Amino acid sequence: MRPLQKEIIGELCVKPEIDPEKEIRRSIEFLKAYLKKHTFLKALVLGISGGQDSTLTGTLCQMAIKEMRLETGDQTYKFVAVRLPYGEQADEQDALDAIEFIQADITARVNIKEAADAMVAAIEKNGLNISDFNKGNIKARQRMIAQYGIAGAYNGAVVGTDHAAEAVTGFYTKFGDGGADITPIWRLDKRQGRQMLELLNAPKHLYQKTPTADLEEDRPALPDEIALGVKYEDIDDYLEGKDIAASAAEKIENWYIKTQHKRHLPITVYDEFWK
Repeated sequence: MRPLQKEIIGELCVKPEIDPEKEIRRSIEFLKAYLKKHTFLKALVLGISGGQDSTLTGTLCQMAIKEMRLETGDQTYKFVAVRLPYGEQADEQDALDAIEFIQADITARVNIKEAADAMVAAIEKNGLNISDFNKGNIKARQRMIAQYGIAGAYNGAVVGTDHAAEAVTGFYTKFGDGGADITPIWRLDKRQGRQMLELLNAPKHLYQKTPTADLEEDRPALPDEIALGVKYEDIDDYLEGKDIAASAAEKIENWYIKTQHKRHLPITVYDEFWK
């Protein structure tokens, strides 16, 4: 095993293999414990994209909420599934299929196009040019603004979908989809999340589809693996402690080093980053 590989696995707490049933239970109990400790919270709020990560996380949230209602007798606990399209999204049906599978208590829909476009226009009034890539990050942050607004209305917490295969590469927007109150699938790689969805009998097309952040208009539905330059299969193998091609390992480690700031709270004078 490569020296940095061991450090990364330890930091992200990835197991070489999992028992899907136990990990499902672990995530549900984690969500319930969070709600029981923070008694002012009455909802879990999550954006549903129609991909593997939000389908799994949403299912775990709904299962946890159902158990909270049974265990406490408090019927005000709710799971809110949120659609956050930018205009008309090509994978809208996948998102609706995911929500149908999850059987979400409440569904909300916020089209972020007007707000995101307005922010771009407001910034560009300063003589600045907002690139397509930069605008993609603005979209991601606008989605999180909407989720926190909804969570505020329901006295809820915003749930994130960050997992180990995403965290190691920093493949998310800082303070966008990377900003949340609780992340129940953190520690899992893509393969392990898929195993859990298979056990939950989720529709196959939701977890077998090509992963994409779909933030750039110049490159719509750009596959994650093309953007990263490395396959999720290699990322999963790396995180599970297996040997992979040196070129793939180097790309993963380069992403890890380059995106360290994303896995850290705002930096203070006591941190090492600035020295």
